[in-house]
Amino acid sequence: MRFPPNLLDEIRARLPVSQVVARRVQLKRAGREYKGLSPFKTEKTPSFTVNDQKGFYHCFASGEHGDIFTFVMKTEGLSFTEAVDRLAQEAGVPMPKAGPRDVEAEDRRSRLYELLAASAAFFEKQLAGPQGQVARQYLAKRGLDAAGIARFRLGHAPNSRSALKEHLAFAGFTAAEMTASGMLIAGDDIPVSYDRFRHRVMFPITDLNGRIIAFGGRALDPEAPAKYLNSPETPLFHKGGILFNAHNARATAHDKNRIVVVEGYMDVIAMALAGFPETVAPLGTALTEDQIKLLWRMAPEPILCFDGDAAGRRAAMRAALRALPLLRPGHSLQFVTLPEGMDPDDLLRAKGREALEALLAAPASLLDTLWQHERDAGPLASPEDKAGLKARLMAHVDTIAHGDIKALYRRDLLDRFDALAFAPRERPQRAPFKPFAKGKGPWKPAPAPLAEGHTRKLFQVGKNDGLLAAVISGLIAHPGELPRHAEALARLAPVDPRMAALLDSLIALADIGETLETANLLTILQGQGLRPPAAADYAGMRFGFLGQADDALPELAEAVSLLVEIPAVDAALAEATKRHEAEFSDESFADQQRLRERRLVLFGRLGQMSRTRAAL
Repeated sequence: MRFPPNLLDEIRARLPVSQVVARRVQLKRAGREYKGLSPFKTEKTPSFTVNDQKGFYHCFASGEHGDIFTFVMKTEGLSFTEAVDRLAQEAGVPMPKAGPRDVEAEDRRSRLYELLAASAAFFEKQLAGPQGQVARQYLAKRGLDAAGIARFRLGHAPNSRSALKEHLAFAGFTAAEMTASGMLIAGDDIPVSYDRFRHRVMFPITDLNGRIIAFGGRALDPEAPAKYLNSPETPLFHKGGILFNAHNARATAHDKNRIVVVEGYMDVIAMALAGFPETVAPLGTALTEDQIKLLWRMAPEPILCFDGDAAGRRAAMRAALRALPLLRPGHSLQFVTLPEGMDPDDLLRAKGREALEALLAAPASLLDTLWQHERDAGPLASPEDKAGLKARLMAHVDTIAHGDIKALYRRDLLDRFDALAFAPRERPQRAPFKPFAKGKGPWKPAPAPLAEGHTRKLFQVGKNDGLLAAVISGLIAHPGELPRHAEALARLAPVDPRMAALLDSLIALADIGETLETANLLTILQGQGLRPPAAADYAGMRFGFLGQADDALPELAEAVSLLVEIPAVDAALAEATKRHEAEFSDESFADQQRLRERRLVLFGRLGQMSRTRAAL
């Protein structure tokens, strides 16, 4: 069966090679590529490489080489037609029906490519002629010389309703073809069709193969209703699926392992001419999911360099939120903040290439950008303001589909929130507390006794993660409780690497915890090389939630609460003790005593729950 090239290109655009190959080969990132053991030949040292930017795999052991279609054919024994059908379903691309009409449709597409190429040549000629003087003056003002104009094939649409229409008709194209390409505006309510682009500087838009598929036009008349105008959706052009200059940028992007996204056509051109050819731009709209995936094919962490104004910051945040559900290991977005009121072209003119390179060399992460945006979104004067900040952050985290990334974002943002919302209060300096008797120094209360026996061992923070080990065992026994406690657990930072790895894995599985059985969970953990805690790990304490007692789930919730609160109280008590030793004031003494009493209460609850006779 003959498939139209655009169908195969669409499937390749939606399915990175690494995603298809990873179903059969365990891949590890190696620089700009992935490596793994050959699926075609037994080997001990990986010689199989995958390059998403170039769209192919290569096996040095066997000499096999190809794209996603070849890989599926070779590894699953499918025909080419079957491989295309399989991958089209996975990519969500509808398959065309076979038949003579398909050939006719591809012929029609070929005619549209020819028509758009002829239109670009016409616009270039108009720019160089007498009618293009105003357009040339505008481009000269923007710093473009003849070489820059030729490099991007810029042109001029004359101020005429029929100049392009007449030119294309003379070249043999029909009015229907002109309309289908988007170059002509026609309709039942329009008596005479007319040119879409008039009195504009013209920017050809190409697909990834360098073929012209559409145009963008910048108005030269200040009274024009639309400053920028793009071609409409056509059989060749889908605005949300392509980026301006992507064809030219991707080779450099691969070499530099960097792709830069700016807002407009002129920014792209200014950046490219200044030595940043790895620059692209969306086509007048916010970044779409398909555009983000296209960027990831060129570099794993694209840098968004939008204008330094409120609109630019809003555009950056829209892109960040659009990317969150799509995040996967090794793939994210980065952000550069330009000086207030400047776009990349302004910065290049004012401060030169070095200033822009310095900004691109130190971008902010998506996580940092998300935190800063929400932190600065409004006042944080009241508990309600702070609660609103936390709610917004967690709502963003909930949109992340990848379990591990979601857990890590949640933990990091909660840590930042806690540091902001629960920062120690600044206290006024007070005179030292005076002694009650002559010749005696200030009175200090004796330290409260720590818990003895097993209970004491549990909370020597950094030395024994006993209660954490017990809680992990309890969650393995009751996987359905994972979603309930994931947020609290994400705030913990175990010292023991084994406990930390177990905790991270459980948090990552929280979204599907309600569907897991203990046996399935153990299989997953063992597959990750993790060993569940043994009784010795929690110091022999006997907790009801380790079995199937009637009160197992409430007791597990109680244990999680203690696990979070006791270290926090310990830290606060240490701070209060230092403060009292410095101040010896009534207030510092009262704070210290309050925290000691709270600590005793918590250990009392732990002693009762663990069914021991440990004396506090």
